[in-house]
Amino acid sequence: MKKFFLLISILTMTLTTFAQEKTIYDFKVTDIDGHPFDMASLKGKKVLIVNTASKCGFTPQYKQLEAIYKKYGPDKFVIVGFPANNFMHQEPGTNAQIKTFCTENYDVTFPMMSKISVKGDDMAPLYQWLTEKSKNGVMDAPIKWNFQKFMIDKTGHLVGVAWPQDKPDSEKIISWIESKN
Repeated sequence: MKKFFLLISILTMTLTTFAQEKTIYDFKVTDIDGHPFDMASLKGKKVLIVNTASKCGFTPQYKQLEAIYKKYGPDKFVIVGFPANNFMHQEPGTNAQIKTFCTENYDVTFPMMSKISVKGDDMAPLYQWLTEKSKNGVMDAPIKWNFQKFMIDKTGHLVGVAWPQDKPDSEKIISWIESKN
């Protein structure tokens, strides 16, 4: 019986270590133009990952996101937008329509990815990692709504979350961007 508990303990520690060792750099996604995008290309930068939507009350946050991207990016800080249609069908467009909307209405220049699912049975693997402590080793942070923001440090680890109602230029986010960590 002692051997059984020892084995379970070792397995638990191994799984916990594995979860903590996985970083954002282990994921490959597709950009809004359909090209592969390796998250490892962001090594050494702070990354703010945001699930977006074009027909949401929080959609004007695109303007603030672009402003902080222009101020702090792209050398040491980058924003990566992931359009998602999970909440009241507020992102019904195609990738081409979403790109046009973002460019024409908000002059978005930060990287936008292809539309994905950020919750449910078809949740994208990156968002599984972002939202589940068992996978990211840090916290559970289920997606509440559009424009939830995940803060990733320069080593690719999740370090915090800002909720949809937290504006991109909030003290919480700006302090994190400006911190040396």
